[in-house]
Amino acid sequence: MTTVQDALRQANLVLAEVGIAGAPHDARRLMAATLDVGPDRVTLHSQDALDDIQEAAFFASVYARAEGTPVSHLVGGREFFGRWFVVTEDVLDPRPETEILVQEALSETFLDVLDLGTGSGAILASLLAERPVAIGVGSDISEPALCVAIRNATAHEVDTRVHFEVSDWYGSIGGQYDLIVSNPPYIAADEMEDLQPEVRLYEPRIALTDEADGLTAYRKITAGAPDHLNPGGRLIVEIGPTQAIAVSNMMQAAGLTGIEVRQDLDGRDRVVLGRKPL
Repeated sequence: MTTVQDALRQANLVLAEVGIAGAPHDARRLMAATLDVGPDRVTLHSQDALDDIQEAAFFASVYARAEGTPVSHLVGGREFFGRWFVVTEDVLDPRPETEILVQEALSETFLDVLDLGTGSGAILASLLAERPVAIGVGSDISEPALCVAIRNATAHEVDTRVHFEVSDWYGSIGGQYDLIVSNPPYIAADEMEDLQPEVRLYEPRIALTDEADGLTAYRKITAGAPDHLNPGGRLIVEIGPTQAIAVSNMMQAAGLTGIEVRQDLDGRDRVVLGRKPL
């Protein structure tokens, strides 16, 4: 008989042996999915015996994780800003540091929001869920990504207040908005090989890199922002930790004002914001 505790102990050893950072956390998440309980409930089942099907399913996911498959792909999603979002190989896995962007966006009121490169829709759905009277548009060049975004919008009951559009940044987008947000691909092409395998091999490359210097998307987003923002409207983008000065300069060149940089919980530059003058 293999108990939940025994299985977790063995899984921790397997994952730690191949250098998985946070092995106990990952093992617990995989066990929670196996038991169909919340991760915070796993301890309550520590002395329960796994049946043969549960044990086989759990260790299959553990060995897949040991080979590099992201936890979110194995359990079907990830929690972001207190909500559960479907994640597949077609979208970027939403990270905790992106919550800084959401928090900043929610610091002021807005009635409409445009999310460029929406991916899973986690940012846009979170904003609309927190602002019940707001409406939004999410764009992405990837149709499979938009299918995931639609699923997440529906799950969080914001689908009647959002429209998704296949678009290359502003290409198919009209109108003006109180708020534009984006977490674009910002990894330079020559930095891709330095990424962890679970990111480089399992997440969509188009969502990670512009195949250039990592700043291509920002040039397009900042240049088009004045035409797509209402007077006083805000542009808020996530950046790589070394890109704050370059992106701030782009916003200034586009005529935005009140440009500021926000750091993540590790003290790294993470978000740049600017405003269209009144």
